[in-house]
Amino acid sequence: MFTTREFLTMKISEIISHLETIAPPSLQEDYDNSGLIVGNADAEISKVLICLDSTEDVVEEAIREKCGLIIAHHPVIFRGIKRLTGSNYVERTVIKAIQNNIAIYACHTNLDNVKQGVNQKFAEKLGLKNLKILEEKKQILRKLSIFCPKAHTEKLMDALFAAGGGHIGNYSECSFRVDGTGTFKGDESTNPFVGEKGNRHQEEESKIEIIFPAYLENQIIKTLKESHPYEEVAYDLISLENANQDVGAGMVGELENEMSEKDFLAHLKSSMNLKVIRHTLFINQKVNKVALCGGSGSFLLEKAIALGAQVFVSSDFTYHRFFDAEGKIMICDIGHYESEQFTVELLQKILRQKFPIFAFAFSKSITNPVHYYI
Repeated sequence: MFTTREFLTMKISEIISHLETIAPPSLQEDYDNSGLIVGNADAEISKVLICLDSTEDVVEEAIREKCGLIIAHHPVIFRGIKRLTGSNYVERTVIKAIQNNIAIYACHTNLDNVKQGVNQKFAEKLGLKNLKILEEKKQILRKLSIFCPKAHTEKLMDALFAAGGGHIGNYSECSFRVDGTGTFKGDESTNPFVGEKGNRHQEEESKIEIIFPAYLENQIIKTLKESHPYEEVAYDLISLENANQDVGAGMVGELENEMSEKDFLAHLKSSMNLKVIRHTLFINQKVNKVALCGGSGSFLLEKAIALGAQVFVSSDFTYHRFFDAEGKIMICDIGHYESEQFTVELLQKILRQKFPIFAFAFSKSITNPVHYYI
């Protein structure tokens, strides 16, 4: 229930901006469609409904609760729509949302791919520790090399760190610095910070190197140019092959105490509120290391095996994919909806921490299209 004190108003763009500091849109997969799908980012709203899937029932719920924004994990539109005639549930959902001035935003694989995202929430439910990304993303890091007068080096480094540069795993303010001598000569149109135009000048400078995620490139370069004292800033920007240990698919961790395979299945069923688990044969090992991936994670099976996990928990495994376990690991397919069901709790936590007295609520609609006869 919403209380009177929570009836504040806020622009949709403010909410989106915060979500995207946690899960930048640039981290979504190529096939995905995360972002604002329906609505005006400048519209003001007073309530938000959080769900896993935006369906007709969820839009009806938003209408009843007077929610101006639906935040879903899965995008209601994955592919282009050529017409809106209401011929399927996607079109009907979009039409109903537009007719009732309700915006729909999706935070999907970009939330899957961040370390503090969907898979960490999944791992927390299983009580795993020592968590690591299962398959780290590559080619999403940049290295910036800057040449700066020594007297201004610390001030510039502080600005770049504040803009998000220099984070490596659990360490911040990481950089490399070497001192040397720079030379330059400005023509008659220049206004040099040091030296005189028309004359070659030598300046004691520092070369600074920092790493940052690619999605921060515009922010980092803007900060560099605003904070650097030179009229013309000398810098190099390099794309790195290095994997980013904080971004990628799936997660692997360890149980507090190892357990038998049968006990693990019971633990998994209880922790995730499951009705059924599809699994391969036991491999007759104690379970200590567990790999997992919310949603469709079968593409990570070989990675889970290579990292020595006894169990891989995910969903949407095909019949023939189960054979690929080959007695090296136990696959546990718990269902797509089931593996991501706690994402709504994650989204609410992210938003509550930033906007503690704004009105956020979980959808009561069960959108799982898969049912079980037991």
